[in-house]
Amino acid sequence: MTGFGPGELRQALAAPRPAAGLVSDFRPVAGLRTHTRRSAGPHGDAAPVVLVHGLAVSHRYLTPLAASLAPRHPVYVPDLPGFGLTERPGTAYDVAGHAAFLVDWLAAYRLGPVCLLGHSFGAEVAAALAARRPDLVRALVLAGPTSDPAARSRRGQIGRWLVDTLREAPWQAPILLRDVLDARPWRVFATLSHSVRNAIEADLTRVTAPTLVLAGARDPVVPAGWRQEAARLVPDARTVTVPGAAHNVVTTAPGAVADAVHDLLTPALRS
Repeated sequence: MTGFGPGELRQALAAPRPAAGLVSDFRPVAGLRTHTRRSAGPHGDAAPVVLVHGLAVSHRYLTPLAASLAPRHPVYVPDLPGFGLTERPGTAYDVAGHAAFLVDWLAAYRLGPVCLLGHSFGAEVAAALAARRPDLVRALVLAGPTSDPAARSRRGQIGRWLVDTLREAPWQAPILLRDVLDARPWRVFATLSHSVRNAIEADLTRVTAPTLVLAGARDPVVPAGWRQEAARLVPDARTVTVPGAAHNVVTTAPGAVADAVHDLLTPALRS
C-alpha cells in the first residue's frame, strides 16, 4: 500500500495537462462535451480497463489507480455528466442514466468488451451497465459498492462516510473539495438520492461477466457482510479485501487494486 500524499495530489489535479503517463481527451458524447483521462502509451492486445468514479468525485481520485494500471493495460477514466471536467447538464443523472451515457461513451471510443471497474456509486453504474449490456463487459470489478441495504438512506450513507473520513489519508481532502465545487453541491445531493433509491441487488443477479468484489478492510461504508452478500448475488464472483485501506481503496492502495484487476483478466493466474 502506498497511501496518498502531496505528489499524488499534484498528479490528480493535473488534468488536462499530461501527468503520470496520463493525458486528457474531450469528445462529444450524448450531446455533452466529455472529458476522459486515459493512458498515453501503446498496450498491444491487453484488455482495456474503464474506471467509473463515485457520486461526489471525478477522474481525479482515480488517478493513482489509472497510473498503476497503465503499464499493463490501456486505461480510460471518463468524467460522468456534471462531474470533473465534463459539461454539466441541467439535471442529475440516475444510475440508469449514467449507464446509458457510458454505453454512448464506449461507442465514441470504439471500445468493448472492456473490464469495467466502478467504485462506490460508480459500482452501481457499472453493475447496471453489465446487467443491461453484457456484450460490452468482459470483466467487472465492484470496488466498495454502495449501498448496503442496512444503511440505504441519505442519513445512513452520510453517517458512514463521516466515519470513513477519519480513516482516510488527509491529502485527499483538496480533491474532494475541488470535485464538489465542479459538480455543485445540489448535484452531489441529488445523485446520493438516486443512489439510495437504487436496488443494486437486482442488477447483480443479472451479471454474467467474471466479477471481483473488492474493498478495504477498514471500509465502514461497505462492511464485510454487505460485500459478501453482493458477491453471493453474482453468479461468477470472488472477493478481495485490501488490508489497512478504507473506502477509498482505489486511491490509497492503487498497487494492490491494480494487481487484483490484472489477476482477474489473466485466468491462468487466478487461484
